[in-house]
Amino acid sequence: MLGLVMVAGVVAISLLAPYLATHDPTAVNIAERFQPPSYEHYFGTDDLGMDIYSRVLYAGLYDLSVGLIVLAVSTSIGTIVGIVAGYYGGKTDEALMRLSDIFLSCPGLILAMGFSAAFKSRSLQVLVFAIALHQWPSYARLVRGQVLTVKENQYIEAARAIGAGSWSILIGHILPNTISPIIVNGTLDTGAIILTAATLSFIGLGTPPGIPEWGRMVAEGRMYIQSYPWIIIWPGLMILITVLGLNLLGDGLRDILDPRARMRT
Repeated sequence: MLGLVMVAGVVAISLLAPYLATHDPTAVNIAERFQPPSYEHYFGTDDLGMDIYSRVLYAGLYDLSVGLIVLAVSTSIGTIVGIVAGYYGGKTDEALMRLSDIFLSCPGLILAMGFSAAFKSRSLQVLVFAIALHQWPSYARLVRGQVLTVKENQYIEAARAIGAGSWSILIGHILPNTISPIIVNGTLDTGAIILTAATLSFIGLGTPPGIPEWGRMVAEGRMYIQSYPWIIIWPGLMILITVLGLNLLGDGLRDILDPRARMRT
């Protein structure tokens, strides 16, 4: 319940950022740099005089978009690969699983850094594909395991007996049984995706300059942490709340969608 409230709160303020923001998040005002929190600037201003409150709100919209797009891309690819590998087996299964092993053998952050650094431009598309490269194999293996279990059930044999085709069985009978674990793992992975995106932006391989993003805001304010701590406190706090809320929500969904896991614990 707490996780749902935290995530819902972050999503709400991010979606309402154009209406809740008090300043242009990209407007530079050198005359008001390093202003402490006040009625004019709720969270203070940074080294360029930009309003941190407005930037934090818009950064939430950007980071959540990255998390959801990466999740959609990685789950789509992983689900297709996992279903095909698990259902057809044999050389197809072997080839697809060895391909996933190649991507899983590289640390996720290092793989994302290498892909992102290979492109001179910094854009949402590059960031999404850089992170999705490491995310999809875990879903492929998850779905493959589910398919290997489900396809041995008697109702699958019955569907084959009445003449149902392979794709009809895959879409109508096997795919629905993979949804629950995908939802649970997707909720938990979204927090990790947001952390990875923030890390890439922190080291200069994520968002382009000027775009509000929590990781970049922390990176830009780290030099002033002792004198002007509010510059990094608020974006850092938003990362903490978002990731913690997603993890709590994922644990709650796992208890609801997989009662057996709750009984084992």
